[in-house]
Amino acid sequence: MRTAEPQPAVQGRAARLGVPTIPLPPDPARAAQRSARRLAHGTPAGPAVPAAASTGVAELLRGPARPATVLLSVPAAVYLAVPTPQGVDVVGVLTADAARLPLGLVLSRPANGRPLVSVPSGAPGTVGGGRVSVGDLSVSAAAWWDPRPRLPGTRPALLPEGVRTLRTVLYGDGPHSSFTLPGFPGGPSGPLAALRGAVRRADLDAALRTATRLVGLGPGLTPAGDDVLAGCVAGLVLLGHPAAERFGAGVHALAAGRTTELSRALLKHAAAGRVSGEFAAVVRALVGQGDLDAALATLLATGSTSGRAMTLGLCTAIDLAERTTRTR
Repeated sequence: MRTAEPQPAVQGRAARLGVPTIPLPPDPARAAQRSARRLAHGTPAGPAVPAAASTGVAELLRGPARPATVLLSVPAAVYLAVPTPQGVDVVGVLTADAARLPLGLVLSRPANGRPLVSVPSGAPGTVGGGRVSVGDLSVSAAAWWDPRPRLPGTRPALLPEGVRTLRTVLYGDGPHSSFTLPGFPGGPSGPLAALRGAVRRADLDAALRTATRLVGLGPGLTPAGDDVLAGCVAGLVLLGHPAAERFGAGVHALAAGRTTELSRALLKHAAAGRVSGEFAAVVRALVGQGDLDAALATLLATGSTSGRAMTLGLCTAIDLAERTTRTR
């Protein structure tokens, strides 16, 4: 029978083997209290577990330690809101099998290895000084990864067969107008139909107006409407669309007070071309850098609707780029 506390001999063997061990607190409330006491006294959480950090949060991690608040703690991720002079940023500590979000520090262990502490929403933490600390968990950036995929040129040419594959996987044999997402109003008056109409007319301003109906639409920490917009914004940026910056800034401004802090933070990253590893793999495959079928399958399997919604956003960006710019 497994005991609640590892035996000292086991702990010593794990340490000798170089396996990072993070004791899970038996009581999340007590862990939050300990974290609050450390914050009050400026005491570090202890030795930090190494992680691969996104360069999208490098400024926060390398800056001074700031107080943070837990947004959500689940077995695969802990997300913290960090107040800054510019607003609120979000940093995530992610397990190896979680979606590789552009605001995350990725651990080497999967969720079933229980590498993360369990702390309640609202619990205090710190971000900065080279680490993220919350409860009994402290994580440092031992390596860095770039969430903006490197593509050939500022206006990369997509493989026509790749774009056809993307559309077929997303829409099947049906028309684009038949595409739906769970919980979204359907029919010709729905927001997705309005977005498709703006694309057909090559009307970027109309597409931006449609964003007012999509921001915050759907349940969860990243509503599907936001995921569609994030995929579209990131796609326009990575494809080098001349209006990408204006479109991304407009969507991010609309999100203030209308969606979750995590979702708004991801929209901000999308406006800079910073995306999840799963999304980046699809974009790279579309320019001939990787297996598109495998990348699409992985992205579409992300979350309950997130991957499918992000893919729709990317397809929308490609259609807008084809209709509003000339290919070289």
